[in-house]
Amino acid sequence: MKKQYVILGLLLGCLQFAQAQFTLDGEFRPRTEYRHGFSSIIPEAADAGFGVSTRLRLNAGFTTEAYKFYLSIQDVMVWGENRQLLPYDQNNSFAVFEAWADINLGEGFSTKLGRQAISYDDQRIFGGLDWAQQGRNHDAAIIKYNKGKFMIDLGLAFSQDYSNPTGFINTGTAYNTTGYFTYKTMQYAYLKQAWEHFSGSLLLLNNGFQKFEADNVTPDGVNSLQTLGTHLDYKKGGFGIAANAFLQTGDQVESAYLLGLDLSYKASSKVALGAGLEIISGNDTSTAKSEAFFPLYGTNHKFNGFMDYFYVGNHGNNVGLFDVHVSANFTLNETSNLTVTALNFSGQEALPSGETSLGTEIDLVYAKKFKGYSLVLGYSQMFAADGMYELKGVTKANAADGLNWGWAMIVMKPKFLN
Repeated sequence: MKKQYVILGLLLGCLQFAQAQFTLDGEFRPRTEYRHGFSSIIPEAADAGFGVSTRLRLNAGFTTEAYKFYLSIQDVMVWGENRQLLPYDQNNSFAVFEAWADINLGEGFSTKLGRQAISYDDQRIFGGLDWAQQGRNHDAAIIKYNKGKFMIDLGLAFSQDYSNPTGFINTGTAYNTTGYFTYKTMQYAYLKQAWEHFSGSLLLLNNGFQKFEADNVTPDGVNSLQTLGTHLDYKKGGFGIAANAFLQTGDQVESAYLLGLDLSYKASSKVALGAGLEIISGNDTSTAKSEAFFPLYGTNHKFNGFMDYFYVGNHGNNVGLFDVHVSANFTLNETSNLTVTALNFSGQEALPSGETSLGTEIDLVYAKKFKGYSLVLGYSQMFAADGMYELKGVTKANAADGLNWGWAMIVMKPKFLN
């Protein structure tokens, strides 16, 4: 009789598990980098940087008819950062990257709550920033509606920290975490409609950044920044065209804009070509408010050159950018491809000297798939113009020759349960 109960219990457990789907997968991504002018001009007297970092992730998902649950934990390890026998992680990089629940509300509605990567369109304003070993996430609540080829997301966030535990919830909500456009509040609406060959989206985003009185202690409301714009995408046959148009305005910014246009053409089964431009407004010192646009929470490494000279934790409230680029992707065989990109940079506004030309960058990326993992190699060279030396604050006489960056990365994503 006891055996029957055990068997019945196992069958019921299997039935419950069959009605849900559990996944468990991981990621192992070591990357070696040689940096001799990455993100800024390196002085002649400085030595090149070299090191290895590894991203390790463990991801678990659980799906039922009523909800989806997802958990991603990660650690970013720099080889040698911990001394021998150290009983803890010295850089404190172990973290919960994502932890969210997506609850089905019926009739096309759902709500996604918790820590999550937010990514839309080409990731120009919102992106997961997967290139960075740590990635980008948000603690937010999103109400979602999706029916057919139409979708709308309404996102809300209210940020708080424990830097002043006595003030948390009980006596105030001053938010002391700053840097990299970390917001106290966020509200946005994202709408997208797709057709057979064309899709268009609209983003309305408001961010509130904590403002303090002159003592830098007493909270004084927020500085608001509004970003609104559209992404348009057309594809038919081997031809594609994509466009971005965004405006920014707010308490400290006025009439800032970003305009982008990219063309793509699949010339053959082995060759794909691309060309485009992007104009990002810069700051005109003659105005009281800034007119410089910043693309906020996008995957900025994807744009304006892989050497990250612009808008990757830098170039805010500056001369803006005029970026003209061409690219070609070559499929070498079934498992490998090579991408070559050339970019020419100018300031959208002139530097104090009157100079606008910033330079030219060449990016090469080779990817090779093996059984169960991939190898990706990259090399970039910056040919700086006079304006770049002025922009980065290094004189041409004191700058190193040959500004370059090289990297090699292995990507392994094992699936333990699927």
